[in-house]
Amino acid sequence: MLDDLINEVCLANKGLVKSGLVIQTWGNVSGISRAEGLIAIKPSGVSYDELLPEDIVVVDLSGKIVQGNKRPSSDTATHIELYKAFPEIGGITHTHSPYAAIFAQACREIPCYGTTHADHFHGSIPLARFLTKEEIEFDYEKNTGIVIVERFRELNPIQTPGVLVAGHAPFTWGKNAADSLNNSEILERVAMMAFYSLQLNPALQELPEYVSQKHFNRKHGPNAYYGQKLNKEN
Repeated sequence: MLDDLINEVCLANKGLVKSGLVIQTWGNVSGISRAEGLIAIKPSGVSYDELLPEDIVVVDLSGKIVQGNKRPSSDTATHIELYKAFPEIGGITHTHSPYAAIFAQACREIPCYGTTHADHFHGSIPLARFLTKEEIEFDYEKNTGIVIVERFRELNPIQTPGVLVAGHAPFTWGKNAADSLNNSEILERVAMMAFYSLQLNPALQELPEYVSQKHFNRKHGPNAYYGQKLNKEN
């Protein structure tokens, strides 16, 4: 199972480039084996083009390296905090994708302006606060995870699988590494749509709630009907 996780995480990290979400080494993807309490994550500063499964670093929930000969991503402590706080998630993606980062740097949440947003995120994409000077100087990456968790005290991380960190960039998550990458792609596209919609109409209003609820529920609600259902008899 660990080998499968490592391969999945390696492919998802390579997918960051294919999706156009990153340049240089501006992002990372991780995945967790809940049964083993182990996280597979990209090594720090390694080019995606050169990345191989044997480069992926495996750490436990305390951050101790249990497999791999490279240093894990500098954002590892952030990933750990999210895995500990959100037991339902199985993968995390962090990027500095342009449009999502624009909203983060502007310290603006992304309201639900259209059905594309509503199909995937319930309500606005939330904004986590700036870290304090003390939080920056002591356990910066861990505290980044803590402020994200703090922002989700009254939010459902499954219904809203992403966040913007003020002055920083987005984090997304999902049921596994690939799903978290998918949510990162969607978040970037939603951010782009919101950005240009605001250029055309600075007084833009949010999508009526009854429309956003309909679109979210038809994919994710208890009576969801989007997509294909498996025939249990086959």
